[in-house]
Amino acid sequence: MGLRVKILSGFIILAAMLAIAGWWTIYELRSAGFSMQTMLNENYRSIHAAEDMIEALEREDSAILLLLLGKWEEGRTMISEADKIFMEKLSFLNSNITVPGEQSKLDSVTYKYEIYRKSWERPIVDTPHQGNIDWYFSDVHHAFLNVKSAVQELNSLNNEAMYQAASDLKQRSTRAVMPGLIAIIAALLFTLIFNYFVNYYMVSPIIRITDRVKRFISNKTPYDVTIESHDEIFHLSESINQLCEFVRSRETR
Repeated sequence: MGLRVKILSGFIILAAMLAIAGWWTIYELRSAGFSMQTMLNENYRSIHAAEDMIEALEREDSAILLLLLGKWEEGRTMISEADKIFMEKLSFLNSNITVPGEQSKLDSVTYKYEIYRKSWERPIVDTPHQGNIDWYFSDVHHAFLNVKSAVQELNSLNNEAMYQAASDLKQRSTRAVMPGLIAIIAALLFTLIFNYFVNYYMVSPIIRITDRVKRFISNKTPYDVTIESHDEIFHLSESINQLCEFVRSRETR
């Protein structure tokens, strides 16, 4: 194998190792980032929907208090709008389940909201319930707190999932860097080995050839360099040996 091929092969291997290290790291980071970003987006939408549901529940609670005060039109308008928002967000969450256990939490929210809804679906104004604070606290407000607690539990589940996703992203990023780091270390080790072979098979023979040529010129010391490899340096040494023999033969005539 010639010197050109040896040197080119060494640089190709080194470049390939560095390229693999870079590609591997970029691939792992992009893969982890994409999957985690998708999960975080879904969790964020679920958290935002749950917060809207809590806000809608509080508006319904305020609307019920208006109905208790006899303000039928204002109360019914507010409670209808809030109910519409709540049901829209609940439908969205049922179509965006991403966390284990989220379905059971949603079932609990649905069940408790139906109980709460029944407490205000029937008329309140101009009924015995109007102005009945005891009925409100014992029945309606209690059901309201149950639904709100269920939604908060659902929200906490998604918050925990988002935190876990962020932690997993950090761990996956660390794992993604490790293959690239290992490949870089391997490339450095290969560089040291490659440098050793360059010195052993190229630099050292050239130094020996130069030293023997100087000795031959100054003291006519026989040229006795032996090259192990069969490459350009070997052919150079053979040519110099022939030249030295030719010079000696001419001088002895």
